Amino acid sequence: MPPKNLWTREELIVAFNLYLTIEFGKMHKHNSDVIELAKLINRTPSSIAMRLGNFASVDPFHQERGIRGLGNAKRQVQPIWDEFFNNKEELLFQSEKILAQKENTSVEIKYKDILADLKDLKGETVLRQVKTRVNQCTFRKIVLTNYANKCAITGIDIPELLFASHIIPWSISEEHRLSPENGICFSALYDKAFDKGLIGINTDFKIILSETLKKKKNTDYFQKYFSPIENQEILKAQKYLPKKEFLEHHLDTIFNK
Repeated sequence: MPPKNLWTREELIVAFNLYLTIEFGKMHKHNSDVIELAKLINRTPSSIAMRLGNFASVDPFHQERGIRGLGNAKRQVQPIWDEFFNNKEELLFQSEKILAQKENTSVEIKYKDILADLKDLKGETVLRQVKTRVNQCTFRKIVLTNYANKCAITGIDIPELLFASHIIPWSISEEHRLSPENGICFSALYDKAFDKGLIGINTDFKIILSETLKKKKNTDYFQKYFSPIENQEILKAQKYLPKKEFLEHHLDTIFNK
């Protein structure tokens, strides 16, 4: 067993999972999520907070803002960061499996509510579906955190009403399906409207309405739910802004011009 002051790969992976799913301003030792992870891996909350700061030091978002974070352990965390951005699906799923093991359970039990209908599947098929659904759940946490758990249009902050909307659909791009820049937090109505191309977001991050939707401009619901948001700028993401190439793809291929 390595000396306790050296972090294992597993510990770094679960710390990175927390980094992706915690708001930047809350990465301190008093945060309940930090305390909980510290208990799980037998570390102090201060050491967890320090590792989160290390990940911030290699995050291009913070580097562009001139925030350096805690860079003294960069050599340890940089490989984890690089691995995530080169193989998001595998590393995210690994992190969830490790967390489940630390909690004395399994991903299948931990996520039984979203996996219940897979009980009749076998072999590689069920493994692939488990991985996909667990990763989708983690992606949702990442996207909601990125928008401070608020709908980017309405500001609604009730988690049960929020969705992590893919800009480029999950089924179209395997490479980008788990990219934080490929998600926007919307409440149910606007999630569906965006998914079906009834609304779009332009590269100035402003909401545009489709011609299909505008044909309903004389209805009460259009005046109440859509007219007020036209040309409104969506809430600014805390870290990962929607990638403009992704928004352009949505406007070109999904949005009903």
